[in-house]
Amino acid sequence: MFTGIVEEIGTITKIERGTTSLKLVISCEKILKDIHLGDSISVNGVCLTVAEFNSQSFKADVMPETFMATALNKLSSGSKINLERAMAANGRFGGHFVSGHVDGTGTIIARKNKENALYMTIRLPESFSPFLIDKGSIAIDGTSLTLFEVEGQDITISLIPHTQEETALALKSIGEIVNIECDMLAKYIHRMIKQPDNAKKNITLDMLSDNGFI
Repeated sequence: MFTGIVEEIGTITKIERGTTSLKLVISCEKILKDIHLGDSISVNGVCLTVAEFNSQSFKADVMPETFMATALNKLSSGSKINLERAMAANGRFGGHFVSGHVDGTGTIIARKNKENALYMTIRLPESFSPFLIDKGSIAIDGTSLTLFEVEGQDITISLIPHTQEETALALKSIGEIVNIECDMLAKYIHRMIKQPDNAKKNITLDMLSDNGFI
């Protein structure tokens, strides 16, 4: 489990490509301070397992399913990536529930500076629409962000200066692909509502709203 609060920008120093798989070598500093074999690390929002490590970097494998479903297949040597260690039980929860199980990808279609903010508009698959609401949460390349505008398949987010400096998201250009994980709670609520009638137990949007869930 992650929070979407990126800890460090890492760099891909080596990448081995299979037909639909990858072996990544990622250089970093903070992530290595308490790393262990088998640890889960969020790499651009994708939960990967530490396979090897040394004092400068760690290695992780990307299996075919992840290769096909995420933007990790767009990485190359030198790419900057967002990194986050799994959430510590004794730490503050600064973002939102992020599993590292990416729902799919989106495409950056616009970016604009407005005073100290960077506005980015991203086009998502139509199937994501039920999970998107104004002022709701979303993880983009592993970064916990607020949806400032939802219009059809397009969402707009705003990066404050700290987020611009501390994540690799601000380095992305129009046309680039990003990993998207929709809000976990929204997905569970949608799943419950879509259950067959005999399993709903009278769960409706009105009932959830009346009881403070949405």
